[in-house]
Amino acid sequence: MYPAAAALDRWHAMIDTKDYAGLKDLLAEDAVFESPVVHTPQFGKAITYKYLASAMTLLNNGTFEYLGEWRSDSSAILEFACELDGIRVNGVDMIWWNDEGRITRFKVMVRPLKAINTLHQKMGELLAKA
Repeated sequence: MYPAAAALDRWHAMIDTKDYAGLKDLLAEDAVFESPVVHTPQFGKAITYKYLASAMTLLNNGTFEYLGEWRSDSSAILEFACELDGIRVNGVDMIWWNDEGRITRFKVMVRPLKAINTLHQKMGELLAKA
């Protein structure tokens, strides 16, 4: 088992149970979030938590599933799909962990353009409320 395997297992458990209580504990203080619609990286645990919690709430809507997974010693790429307002969303989560098993970097890529536009609108609404 590679060093970040326990952290990835925790991530999958949160997605499977829709219980995001442990998300803050899973993030490093210096975590960086890279959004498919925001042109600059977002730095810090608080903003990374805000984006991830909102995205998990929006996308993990009963249609969300991981389709594939590629791992290394300190990172993973997870391909996902879901439906959002009748639009098929396809993307990848790229996740990096430190030696303590905390997420240091989280990058999301999404396709097609119609899905990105819908995600941008819906995430904007959620983030404004958060």
